[in-house]
This record gives sequence, structure tokens and C-alpha cells, in this order.
Amino acid sequence: MDIQGTNQPQHIDTAPLIQLVEDVQQQIEKVVVGQRSMIELLLAGLLADGHILIEGVPGVAKTLTSKLLSRLINAHFSRIQFTPDLMPSDVLGTNVFNPQTATFQFKAGPIFGNIVLIDEINRAPAKTQAALFEVMEERQITIDGQSHKLHAPFMVIATQNPIEHEGTYRLPEAQLDRFLLKIVVGYPTLDEEVTILERSNQQPISELLQTVEPIITAQVLQYARSQVRGVHVEPRLIKFIAELVQETRNDKSLYIGASPRASVALLQLSKALCVLRERSFVIPEDILMAAPAVLRHRISLTPEREMEGITTDDVLKEIMGRLEIPR
Repeated sequence: MDIQGTNQPQHIDTAPLIQLVEDVQQQIEKVVVGQRSMIELLLAGLLADGHILIEGVPGVAKTLTSKLLSRLINAHFSRIQFTPDLMPSDVLGTNVFNPQTATFQFKAGPIFGNIVLIDEINRAPAKTQAALFEVMEERQITIDGQSHKLHAPFMVIATQNPIEHEGTYRLPEAQLDRFLLKIVVGYPTLDEEVTILERSNQQPISELLQTVEPIITAQVLQYARSQVRGVHVEPRLIKFIAELVQETRNDKSLYIGASPRASVALLQLSKALCVLRERSFVIPEDILMAAPAVLRHRISLTPEREMEGITTDDVLKEIMGRLEIPR
């Protein structure tokens, strides 16, 4: 679909996408109880063709939901457990000498997958984290001067624990900026936890996982993403996105604001969220819903505000509260 050079609304057929999303949600809910916000943002990130960072305490279904999502897509799934002794070559791959041909041959690492789950991404040292810069941004790696392209689709889902800091390494801003969104996962409600216990009492989670079958091919996913790109966004809403991101650079509570990459990410995620809400055009509520997930990891508090116990979400709420919402 060609949407360049026109300001006219594009009438895309959202019905197949909505049915696809509903099928995926039904499959996930066979295993995962609650966490509706996490699931919705995961699906939106999938449709927006971006990488996702999930943060939460152990045991709140971060890895389980990521594995489920990968099982629903008929594509190559790869999982990497980050540890302090992990080397860049353990992730990317390396050139190996073949004595039969007397040449070096490239042996691909686990990053060469379609859906790549990185567990506890902040446990690897800086040199291993830096190895992800190129592959997450350009969908390729360079080893010994030779570039190796990754096959589409390519998506990184990374998890991290926010409360355990011993043996961890803070992610640099350059890497955080490469994640389309950051999902913060909380505890389940009392009713949800009762349901979790009842299900666990009846059937182990490992058996429930086996009931989930792939329902999305790589081709269908690429088509769905092309449809999301065709979602109409009015010029006044594009300006609103720019104003919102600009405010993060001028707010006195922040010493690092969001980059232009954040503006693009906010536009992409807003489009995906509007499709999940069965629309083919973005409204201000889509942008406001997407903003915390897109911006919370791209901004940094001043030391004074951090000592006061303020969070980046609190500052974003203040910024969104003082902006005039276009109607």
C-alpha cells in the first residue's frame, strides 16, 4: 500500500488483523492469567516491528509470555540467557577455521533467529550488551569486516529484574533507545492469583504450553505490519507527538530527554494500538496510552528528583497533563 504523498485517510481493512489478534490473545490466555496490559503492549510491539524490554520482579510471567508469543509465530525462536561471563561471540557468532577447505567459515550465533528472547539482559557486561547495538538497529552484524544480514522478521524481547542489582550491569542509554517500548509488569490481583493456583493445581504449566500451536506465519506477520504502517495519522497528531517528546527535553525534572527515535517509536506504537482497538486511524488516546511505554526508558531524572522518589512515569504524567490534547 502506497501512502506517500497524500494526507487523505487510508481505509485499511482491520477485520483480519483484529481476528488475528483475538486468536493470539485466546491462545495466550490459555496459559497466562491476567497481565492484560503486558499482553496488549507485546502484541502492539509485534505489529509495530519493534524490540521490547520487559521489566518486573521474578515470577510474574515475563519469560513465559514471551515464550508463548514466540510459539504462536511459525518462525525460528532463539533464547539467550545473559550471564556475567557471556562474550559477544557467544551471541553473534564467530568465524571458525575449516581445515578441510583451509578457510574460515562463519558460524552464526543464537541472535540469528526471528524471535529472540534474551533473559536478564542486564546480567551481561558492557561489551556483550554493546554487541547488540548494530543488530537491533540495522538487522545485521559485522564480523571481521564482513556483514551478515538477518532474515525478517527479527524481534528481540528482553527481560530484566528491577530489584536485584548484584551481578548486574546497567543498560547504556544507547541500547535502551533501541527498544521500541519498555513494559513494566506488576503483581497479579487476588482473583488472578487464585485462578493461577487453581490452574496449576489441575495441570502443570509445561503441559499447558504444549497445547499452544503456531497460528501466525512470517508472511502473515509481515503483511500485518504493512497494514499497520498504512494507518492514518492526522498532521495535528503528528505535531502533538513532536510536542510531547520536545517537552521531555525541556522539563526541569529530567536531565536527559527523549531522542527523535522516540518520536518515531511513539508514532509506530500509536498506530499499532489503534489497530488493536479496531480502528484504522489514530486518536489522541492512542498516543497517550503509548507514551509511557515508549518514553519511560529513554528519559533520565535529575539526581534531586530521583532522591525524592519520583519516577519517570510520574514526570511523564505531569508532562501529558499540561499539554493541550488536540481534538
